[in-house]
This record gives sequence, structure tokens and C-alpha cells, in this order.
Amino acid sequence: MSESNEKPGGERIAKVLAHAGVASRREAERLIEAGRISVNGETLTTPAFKVRPGDDIRFDGEPVGARPPTRVWRFHKPAGLVTTHADPQGRETVFDRLPDDMGRVISVGRLDLNSEGLLLLTNDGELARVLELPATGWTRRYRVRAWGEVTDKQLESLKDGVTVEGVKYGPIEAEVDRRTGSNVWLTVRLKEGKNREVRKVLSHIGLAVNRLLRTAYGPFQLGSLKPGAVEEVKTAVLRDQLGKLYRLDAEGYPAGAAPADGRKGRGGANRRR
Repeated sequence: MSESNEKPGGERIAKVLAHAGVASRREAERLIEAGRISVNGETLTTPAFKVRPGDDIRFDGEPVGARPPTRVWRFHKPAGLVTTHADPQGRETVFDRLPDDMGRVISVGRLDLNSEGLLLLTNDGELARVLELPATGWTRRYRVRAWGEVTDKQLESLKDGVTVEGVKYGPIEAEVDRRTGSNVWLTVRLKEGKNREVRKVLSHIGLAVNRLLRTAYGPFQLGSLKPGAVEEVKTAVLRDQLGKLYRLDAEGYPAGAAPADGRKGRGGANRRR
């Protein structure tokens, strides 16, 4: 199947795979390009293909289960783990540390190898996509230790955004909490998550980050969660925190989604890869 189709009432396969917790939309597109997704026995080659209820969707030959309730976990990522499902260098990943009974989950954004702190995990690829968008308006808060000298004027200038090596970064709020010897501790707040953004921006004003800990992602807090620990967010709390941004019913199903029908398969509640 190489072209998009126009099935009445159909939904794009990449979106369906994200909803089922198989992968984020972007990851789903890569799976399709690799020939790992089939519908009704035919291998797909385009993420624009539309499917309808009853279509036989398979990932690596295994049926994709019906959409499970949306679930979210808080994970305290220790330094030294990569935020990817499979690292080409063979390094330990965040997902290697998770309990097997969590099923397949994906991360909401990333924390780089040496960064620590709050990492949200979910079985809902569409929710992950929504929460990663800067337009969502959620603030990501960090505690940062860095070597060097910095002035209030330099930190104030970051509120208007800054361009570093041709990359434009949005507004950043940063304030000094305390100074200890040659290091300074800061609280940093931003609403986007470009690759190594905090480290690159602070380096631009003369600070070398030597510890970075994310303490909040929107309304979700790291709190007293210990390094390596994972804790599920209760459905009632999740509904309250997401509000109109991503509506869930009392059982955790997104608005308009059909409850899982009990079919076995590679949906979010069945397998973690």
C-alpha cells in the first residue's frame, strides 16, 4: 500500500498507532518507512493511509491491540541513562530500568545522558505529542549547577530569547539561587525542549553546566521521588491536571475513544519495547 486512501470516517494509521501506544506519531512514521506495519495483510509504505474499525493492523506481524486507557508515570531519571528504546552504542536506557508489568511506554520529550530528574512516561503516543508542543504552554523547570560568573543583566536578557549557533531559542527565565565557591545554582524555566537547550544557552553566557535536574513538567512535580523510582499518576489526578488540554473520561479513555475490547496485541498496555 503505497498511496493514501480516502476511507470515509477513517483515521490515519500513524495516529492510530500513537493512540494504541505502539509509538509516537514520528516513531510510527519511521516504523512504516521500515516496512514493519501492515494492514489487512499488506505492508504499508505511507503514514497517510487511513484505517477503520475492524481493520487488521499488525506491527512486526503481531496484532496491534485496541486502544487502552491513557496512563502516565513520573520517573526520576538518574544521570547515565539514555532516553531511547534502543541505543546503537549499547548504553543502558531509561526503559531498561522500568518494571516489565508497565507495558510499552514512551517518554514525553527527553533528558540527555547526564541530565537527571522528572521524565514523564505514557502509553499514549498522541498525548506525548501534545505535551511536547511549546504551544501547550507548559513550563519545564530545572535546578542547575554551573561553573562560572554570571550577572543579573545576562540572565535578564534570556527572557527575550536568544540565538546560539544559528538556532533560535524561546524566552527563558533564569535566576540565581545561591553561589557556592566557583559554582552557581540557578532555577531555569522554559516552555520548549530543544536538544540540550539549557546547557547551550547557559554556555552562551559563560556558564558551564555540571549538573542539571528537572524538577517539574507543567503541573507534574518531581517531589520526593527517589532516583530510579517510577510512580503512576492516578487517573483522577491525571484528568484534573490535563483538563481541557486532553480530555479523559472517568476510566482514563480519551474523549471519543472506544474502550479496549480485550484483544491481545501490541498496544500500550501489553508490551514495552
